[in-house]
Amino acid sequence: MPKIEVHEDLFNSLLNHTYSDDALEMIFPVAKAELDAHLKDEHLYKIELNDTNRPDLWSAGGVARALNTYETKQLTNYDFFSSKEEGKESGGRELIVHESVKEVRPFSVGFSVTGKVVDENILESLIQTQEKLCNNFGRKRKSIAIGVYRSDLIKFPVHYKGVDPDAYSFVPLGMDESLTLREITKKHPKGIEFGPIVQDSSLFPFLSDDNGDVLSFPPVINSAHIGAVKEGDEHLFFEFSGSGLDDLLLASSIFACDCADLGYTILPVKCILGEKSEYGTSITVPYYFQKEATCPLPFLFKTLGESLNNELVVEALLKMGISSTITNDSVVIKVPPYRNDFLHPVDIVEDVMIGHSLSLFSPELPKDSTVGRLSKAEQLARKVKDICIGMGFQEMMYNYLGSRKEYIDNMHVSGDEYIQIANPMSENYEYVRPSIIPSLLESESMSAHAIYPHHIFEVGKVAYIYEDDNSGTRTRNHLGFFSAAGDMGFNQLNSYISTLFYYLNVEYVMGELVDPRFIAGRCGRLVVDGHEVGIFGEIHPQVLESWNITMPSIACEIDLDNFL
Repeated sequence: MPKIEVHEDLFNSLLNHTYSDDALEMIFPVAKAELDAHLKDEHLYKIELNDTNRPDLWSAGGVARALNTYETKQLTNYDFFSSKEEGKESGGRELIVHESVKEVRPFSVGFSVTGKVVDENILESLIQTQEKLCNNFGRKRKSIAIGVYRSDLIKFPVHYKGVDPDAYSFVPLGMDESLTLREITKKHPKGIEFGPIVQDSSLFPFLSDDNGDVLSFPPVINSAHIGAVKEGDEHLFFEFSGSGLDDLLLASSIFACDCADLGYTILPVKCILGEKSEYGTSITVPYYFQKEATCPLPFLFKTLGESLNNELVVEALLKMGISSTITNDSVVIKVPPYRNDFLHPVDIVEDVMIGHSLSLFSPELPKDSTVGRLSKAEQLARKVKDICIGMGFQEMMYNYLGSRKEYIDNMHVSGDEYIQIANPMSENYEYVRPSIIPSLLESESMSAHAIYPHHIFEVGKVAYIYEDDNSGTRTRNHLGFFSAAGDMGFNQLNSYISTLFYYLNVEYVMGELVDPRFIAGRCGRLVVDGHEVGIFGEIHPQVLESWNITMPSIACEIDLDNFL
């Protein structure tokens, strides 16, 4: 979960009144937050945010806004947003997206602010919010990168274009020498870290003003001149580049609202996109793009377990910063400009529940008398674990989310049936686990120092696309086991499988298998009553090489739900 650090002077200046630590702990849940620590000697609050769907809360301004609105029941009027119905004057400030950048990183938007001098606390808060949004919401700058610049040094319009990485150069932030864009990806620490996002493209993104002065090389590094924001600056320009326009507009809205709460005047910028989007060929940012959301009252009350009158529903949502109306037996909300997380009516239910306060819902005793017992699936899982431990295997436990590299690239498979998360917070958690074998191989890749042989297993869940299910996916309980040693091969694997099925009292046969994860002719299918229940084999050398595993290895994976 995201964590932020906030200087108490800045945080208290954003709140309507100061809170004691006990009072903060009591009210923080309305912002889905917890007070991790209050370092009084350093005048610092450490706050943990518990909702990865609310990037607007990952800043001092976002948390303070949630607390203020909850207590006052008053919405902040952010009057600088443009929309389809109403455009704001940009004052000649423009950002032009050139056609040359479309294939590498197609979108860029931005806005300016003025009216308040940047001090140490404000600068640290802006940098922290920038990092949280880029790393978590922006998938480590892959889908969102944010640059902050000294706008009094910029001659508008700003140009966002794709350029030859060997022909353009500038002095990057943190250095004294001028480097080409390609050299930055190899020599600058940020270039080494973030350069791979664009380094395979023939053109690199480049941001400059109308004089040709460099702002940055998105998504890698700012220039050491215009991009070096420091204490004492008063006029700032924020730019957001990436692959999805809605995500960029949301990130810009969050930053604009935070800056307004800090006391800045927001100066809209006309962003000329160069191609027609659902919002047109150009938009003035900050831009309100959210749509109304609706929740039927019967669904609301059934999910809450309690009926509320219309006034209480509207009041609860108001405390959460949401204006709403009730018509035709439904509550209709106007989504705040800094939020885009209302994907289902249950999201509205959640805000009503928090706004109304959990303490006001009447507790109820369970109506059914039940006896706790192990499910059949758990009974089987425990039996399988005992058998594996008896054969000398060590039990492991893994995450159910992982990266494309782990589940697809390193396994040399297509991944067509794998479940990919549409908007992951990190590329390390981009896919739902389709097999236990990659998890076992990851453990082995970090265990070369341990004495061989290595025997590990896990009983856990996997998931994959399955169109016949209402959800479009299927989740199953699997056993996966793995062994590695200098003499490990098919014979040892066959003996483990035979022992496992003997103690499960299940008859099985082996069938042919063609699978890129295993060596051809040294792998197979496990079949019970005519149905495939598992696969096994010697791991293919290419797979072992991808995982940096040097010992011969075997693996088996069995769908345990077939035995229930």
